[in-house]
Amino acid sequence: RQISDEVGLLVEQYNRMIDYLEESYRQLARSEREGAWREMARQVAHEIKNPLTPMRLKIQMLQRTLRQQEVETELNRKVQETLALLLDQIDLLTKIASEFSDFAKMGEGHPTKIDLRVLLRNVASLYAAHDGIDLRLLEPGPEVGPVWVTADADHLTRVFVNICQNAVQAVGDRPNGRIEIGLHVSEGRARVRISDNGTGIPEEIQAKIFVPNFTTKSSGSGLGLPISRKIIELLEGSIGFESVVGEGTTFVVDLPIDEAEHPAGA
Repeated sequence: RQISDEVGLLVEQYNRMIDYLEESYRQLARSEREGAWREMARQVAHEIKNPLTPMRLKIQMLQRTLRQQEVETELNRKVQETLALLLDQIDLLTKIASEFSDFAKMGEGHPTKIDLRVLLRNVASLYAAHDGIDLRLLEPGPEVGPVWVTADADHLTRVFVNICQNAVQAVGDRPNGRIEIGLHVSEGRARVRISDNGTGIPEEIQAKIFVPNFTTKSSGSGLGLPISRKIIELLEGSIGFESVVGEGTTFVVDLPIDEAEHPAGA
């Protein structure tokens, strides 16, 4: 009876946290000032992370108590399943809190000179061996040389990883799945196109794709693309997409090239 009451208490705590997250997303979506976005995200990250550790410790303690009982009952089995589910959801909340924290820290990165060609090769290598997907990286010829941009390497990598991950999920188990990453340089700008032949983005949500959108699905928090857009805009670039349902999606990221002199080996 005591264990059941404690599990009920944990579930109630979790539900309160989900309600708080939903309201926080709505407030973020209504906010128009970048400073307000960051402050709200910082507060949400703080409020979510604080109770997670004691909740995890309490669940693990309950699991140990149940394992030590010599008699296995149907109630104990169901409680164990509930505790395991709660731990999975706590992991998801931890991930969401981290994304809010990252959102709050945008603009606080460490810009360096980055060769966009090398960065895209590294991103492509993460997905090149993905089963059932043909990934191709199309670069300018060697005569173009390095494509320098000034940005925080982790932030920019995150943008392209996020888009590629969305592409992988869109392609799913489709036969002849394909993702193409293309880099084009023209008039002081670098344009990166990431295309897939996946399911496409439904028309009814295309207008909201860069708006913070709360989701209870385990695949993400709904902040990936809004964060990506903010990162690119802070670099004085732009990001957009074209999508046809049933045929695929192409994301386009446009960035200014840093044409200043670079030391040898930079």
